[in-house]
Amino acid sequence: MLFDSHLHIVDREKLAYPWLEGAGALDRDSLYEDYAREAHRCGITDTLHMEVDVAEGDIERETDYIKGLNRKPGSLIRGAIAACRPEDAGFPTYLERMLADPFVKGFRRVLHVVPDDISEGTLFRENLKRIAGTRLTFDLCVLPHQISKAIALVDLNPDVQFVLDHCGVPAIKKQLSEVWSAGISDIAKRPNVVVKISGIVAYADPDSWTVDRLQPFVEHSIASFGWDRVIWGSDWPVCTLGGGLSTWVAATHALMQGTSADERDRLYRLNAKRLWSL
Repeated sequence: MLFDSHLHIVDREKLAYPWLEGAGALDRDSLYEDYAREAHRCGITDTLHMEVDVAEGDIERETDYIKGLNRKPGSLIRGAIAACRPEDAGFPTYLERMLADPFVKGFRRVLHVVPDDISEGTLFRENLKRIAGTRLTFDLCVLPHQISKAIALVDLNPDVQFVLDHCGVPAIKKQLSEVWSAGISDIAKRPNVVVKISGIVAYADPDSWTVDRLQPFVEHSIASFGWDRVIWGSDWPVCTLGGGLSTWVAATHALMQGTSADERDRLYRLNAKRLWSL
């Protein structure tokens, strides 16, 4: 059974998503009911919703919307990783509101869609320190050439629990990159970082990828972080760019051939439940 640490819901009737324009096949609704139908068939028993970079005015409305889905009978949703803006002066007040809400399990600010100097700013870094010692995690979503920027944030915040999304977003369509592999090895040296083995089929050639193509990226990520610091995620609906949820689940099981039941349990669900005290 799988704990999905990375689900996106898109409902354009309820929330605004400025980035969807020009997003190609992703420019559509991706609703909970569609995900849940397939997730149940794939053996997914629990999921966390990951923020979808809604319009700034909708950030807290997004969390409220996901709470409504959580209240539905039989819902798979156990909590939310909420959007945030650490570069804004209002972050401390926002943090206090989120800390008062046990449904919120962490934050994410996607860094590859903003200039690098956003995460290098004094206010961003001061506000990130405020998460230290709380129950909240912080997801790092960066491209391989930005892993050094992520490492800088991790080193400044040794008491913040970080989660590196999507194996560091490797360019699987291309050859194994030294920039990516060295970056993964380096950031994995920091004990306050875990890595998500999540939805990497989206970065492969949709017509030609195979499990063998994914294998070195997954193996290097797990070898670098170890079995206690890896968690699984779907990245639905982004994973549909590489075949879909069922395809990614099947590929995951194929990739894990030869591992022990204990190792699979840690990746599939136990590490995530421990990380977010679920």
